[in-house]
Amino acid sequence: MANGESTFLKRCRVIPLPDRRTAFEIDGKQRICWHHDPKYPRPFFYPMIGPDGQSLTRMGHPGAPNHDHHRSIWFAHANVGGHNFWTDQTDARIRQRQWLCYQDGDDRAVMAVELEWFDGHDPKPLVQHQMIAAVRPTEDGGLELEVQSTFQPIAAHVEFGKTNFGLLGVRVAKSLSVYFGGGQLSDSEARSGEAAIFGQAARWVDYSGPLGSPSDHATEGITYFDHPSNPDYPARWHVRGDGWMIASTCMQRKQVVSRDKPLVVRYLLHAHRGPVDPKVANSKSDDFAMQPPFRLTRSKSPHQQYEIHSED
Repeated sequence: MANGESTFLKRCRVIPLPDRRTAFEIDGKQRICWHHDPKYPRPFFYPMIGPDGQSLTRMGHPGAPNHDHHRSIWFAHANVGGHNFWTDQTDARIRQRQWLCYQDGDDRAVMAVELEWFDGHDPKPLVQHQMIAAVRPTEDGGLELEVQSTFQPIAAHVEFGKTNFGLLGVRVAKSLSVYFGGGQLSDSEARSGEAAIFGQAARWVDYSGPLGSPSDHATEGITYFDHPSNPDYPARWHVRGDGWMIASTCMQRKQVVSRDKPLVVRYLLHAHRGPVDPKVANSKSDDFAMQPPFRLTRSKSPHQQYEIHSED
């Protein structure tokens, strides 16, 4: 890690793989993988492995072939400067320019990357996107994925338009969904189901369900937390019974972002064993709210360029 400390045999590790993939391992087992091959319109995380060893996310919609852009866990937005980065049917693309830091540790593994958003017409990017992702094990055999993103326009400013679609989407596994499986949607305000939660403000939303058929006893889920520093906290949520959820940063209004004041958003995903426990989720929400942001700094070591810090 920092200051020349050896990262050999740390419990949590970041492992670069062929085909432009980066794996996060805990105790020698891959739990999350970051895909940034330019053959895809935008990068994404897949799979997100739960405590029982099965993925709690999926690629694409179980019943709609025109939703292949739903790639597990991914950043996108339907209207950035008038360009649609959500669908696969436009020329707008998100590309990883370079990785900045891979950092192993006993408590967490952290990765920082530099992404660029291209509108498909100008060879110069529209937005620079720095993403820091941390993966941590939890006591129940689950894990947390914390993601911090900074969006800075190349021009003086850019508008993230009003839309339900943006910024961090999560498509859960088929069996976790309400419609296709035996799952349940719930939120921090004790509401349940798509009709009750859609468009409403909440600190967190959870999707939990059986790992196999609805008759299976094993249940796991993902709790998705918004952060108080994000615009218009608590978020309004776009959720569907077919198995997806997103904290809609721009559901109520547009966000005009400048070079001097970039857009910074922080989210936490908790892959947990059993159905969601509201007391545990509320406690984790409070803890997340108190955590300081990540900082990427130039390293003093001659062997690495950057280091990632937080006030743990």
